[in-house]
Amino acid sequence: MSAVAEDGLCACPECDALYVRHALPPGMKARCTRCGTTLYRAPRRRSDQMLPVVIAALITFIIANTHPIVTLRAQGLVNEATLLASIVSLWREGQEPMAALVFATTWVVPLFDLLTMLFLLLMYRRAVRPPLYTRLLRLLQAIRPWGMIEVLMLGVMVSLIKLAKMADVLPGPGLWAFIALTVLLAVILSYDLRVLWQPSAPRQPETAPLGQPR
Repeated sequence: MSAVAEDGLCACPECDALYVRHALPPGMKARCTRCGTTLYRAPRRRSDQMLPVVIAALITFIIANTHPIVTLRAQGLVNEATLLASIVSLWREGQEPMAALVFATTWVVPLFDLLTMLFLLLMYRRAVRPPLYTRLLRLLQAIRPWGMIEVLMLGVMVSLIKLAKMADVLPGPGLWAFIALTVLLAVILSYDLRVLWQPSAPRQPETAPLGQPR
């Protein structure tokens, strides 16, 4: 993240040129005139618009993990599979490392991401932010690559295609919830976290317009 000072300045992360931060139209970005590095960008969605998206994703996450992903019917037997039940089955079958990896990447990290985003968005407009705010923002930036809900969805789809030849496969509410969650997470992950790093209402100095290093 580029450095941002309390007086509305931002530093280029590559060449350390200092600029005055100015408001940009949604979707636009400011570049360093010295090296061309992106200094910051204006998100297409405001923080108050992202809040309902995060809340919707949390609700969808709960539905996805409490309802069956698929229902299998074969030779009169019916079996419903949920994500947590599948993780427990892996553990009981002696595949503890795989179970721990699946649990971390498809449950712990996405849930932490959503809860942290909810906290950060709620605290963003506050004049005084708690000390935990900065630490959570750094931690979220570091662990986001480990969230792999989309990989899980791809694996589920491939498995359903293969299982359809051996049994009757009925998609459950959990599957549709996971599909919706994947879309919502894509929207959330596209939001630039550097916006939350900035003061919510930075002062606009009257000197050194954007594009002129100080």
